[in-house]
Amino acid sequence: MPLRPARRAYPLSWRVLDALETAAGAVWPRSFAKGLPYLMLLPAVLLVGLLVLGLVEIADLSLRTLDTSTFLPSEDWSLANYIRAFSEPLFFTVALRSLGGALLVTVVTLILAFPYAYVMVRTPSKALRKFLLIALFLPFFIGQVVRAYGWLIILGNQGLANEFLGLFGIGPIRLLFNYWAVLFGLVQYMLPFAVLMLAPALTAIPEEIEAAAGSLGASWVKVFSHVVIPMARPGFIGAGLVVLTLSLTDFAIPAILGGGGQDFIANAIYDQFFRTSDQGMGATLTMLLVVAGSALVGAVFALFGAGTLALGARR
Repeated sequence: MPLRPARRAYPLSWRVLDALETAAGAVWPRSFAKGLPYLMLLPAVLLVGLLVLGLVEIADLSLRTLDTSTFLPSEDWSLANYIRAFSEPLFFTVALRSLGGALLVTVVTLILAFPYAYVMVRTPSKALRKFLLIALFLPFFIGQVVRAYGWLIILGNQGLANEFLGLFGIGPIRLLFNYWAVLFGLVQYMLPFAVLMLAPALTAIPEEIEAAAGSLGASWVKVFSHVVIPMARPGFIGAGLVVLTLSLTDFAIPAILGGGGQDFIANAIYDQFFRTSDQGMGATLTMLLVVAGSALVGAVFALFGAGTLALGARR
C-alpha cells in the first residue's frame, strides 16, 4: 500500500494552483485548447476593428461638405473637400512643410542616433552604459509637452541661450516660433525612439566581425561603411519609419515651438475640427495623411522588403 504524503508536505500554494487548474478545466475544457491562440488574438482584432470602423466613419465624413446654414455636414456625398485640399495653397504649403520637415528630421535623427546607440552597445564600461540608458529613458518620464515648454524657457528672448550669447555681445536672437525651432524640437523628441530601434540591430552584430575586418587592413571608416552600417540596415529602416511617421503626425511640438505659424498637418486637422468646425475638411486632411503615411510605409516595404524590419542584423 503506497504511503500518502503528509498534509504538511503539500504546500497551500500548490493546493490553490490545483484548485485554479480544476476551475479552468471546467470553464475551458482541453478539447478547446486549439482555440486558445485565437482567443488571445481577440483583443487585438477588436482594437483593429475599432480602428477600421473609425477610418470608415472619417472617410464618410470627408465626402460631406459643411452646410453654412446649419454648420453641420451635408447629407450628400461629393469630392469638394478633396478638390479644395489639392487646390488651396494653404493646405499644399502645410503638407509640403510637414513632409519636408519629417524627412529632414528623420535624416538628422538617424545621424545622431547611430553613434549614441553604437557607444551604448559597444562600451565595456558598465557605468557609461547605465548613464547612457538613464539619459535615454529619462525624457520618456518628462512628457512631450513639458519638454517643449522647457525649450521655450531655454530658447526664449530672455532664455538661457540668449543670455549666454549676450555675454559675447550677441543677440537677443529669435530662436523660437520658426521652422527650425520646430525641427530642433522634433529631433530632440525623436532621438530616443531611433536609439531604441538601432540598439538591437547593433547588438546582433558580433564584435568579432568588426575585429576581423580591422585585422584584414580595413580602416574604421571602412569597417563602419562596409560592415556595421549594412548589417544594421534593419535597425535603420525600422528607426526611419518610426521617426518619419511620428514626425509627420506630430501636433504638440509644431504648436508650441512654432507659435501657430509653422503648423504641420496634424495642427491643420485640429483647426478644421475645432476652430472652423469644418469636420468634413478635417476628415479629408485626416484621410490624406493616412494615405500618405501608408504610401511611405508601402514604398519602404517594396524597396527593402518587410523582412528587413527584423531587429536582428543580417548575417
